Amino acid sequence: MKTMTIKLAALATLGGLTLAGCVTDPVTGEKKISKAAIGGVGGALGGYLLGDLIGGKHSRTEEIVGAGIGAVAGAGVGYYMDQQEKKLRERTAGTGIDVERQGDQLVLNMPGDVTFDYNSALVKSQFRSALDSVASTLAEYPSTYIDVYGHTDSTGSDSYNQGLSERRASSVADYLAGRGIQRARMATMGYGESQLKCSPERSEADYQCNRRVEIRIAPVTQNDVNNAG
Repeated sequence: MKTMTIKLAALATLGGLTLAGCVTDPVTGEKKISKAAIGGVGGALGGYLLGDLIGGKHSRTEEIVGAGIGAVAGAGVGYYMDQQEKKLRERTAGTGIDVERQGDQLVLNMPGDVTFDYNSALVKSQFRSALDSVASTLAEYPSTYIDVYGHTDSTGSDSYNQGLSERRASSVADYLAGRGIQRARMATMGYGESQLKCSPERSEADYQCNRRVEIRIAPVTQNDVNNAG
């Protein structure tokens, strides 16, 4: 499993990128790096910020094929993800996991207050049954890439939060692997406090909102396999 990290300092300096490249979402107030600024770094990091696969689709697909995992034919991708979304929503109802649809991808948002104790990367015992439900669904739909992203709030130093976010992402991926999900399907990344979902942080609810792990599920298509070959 690939583990890749992005540090805020690197984002601020690589390719001359500065805070001037940030934009604010008019609806959420979230600060993000603009697509134009991302282009200025030569694409070295931009794909991850725009939601592409960790490590790049080509190399990930080669690992998927090598592990004997099949692909979904083009016309069947939507239905495949529809059914997976339905089961995930049913099986995680009431657990605190939010299932979001983004085109043909799914994003599972797992808030830190229900997944981890404060300042801990150990999955809470009471949350493991929810992850078991996620794992069982992922096992039923093996033709997917799985990216696990770790995030923290802004409390503490950048370097500490970076490490904590990496450990949390790895902890969730390790748990899924222990429930039979192939390592070839998974990759992890820690974002530290560089992508605050709720900002500015003015209440405990804001801090909890930012202490989160996200799982992005993307279909392995026949086109992906053909391009990797």
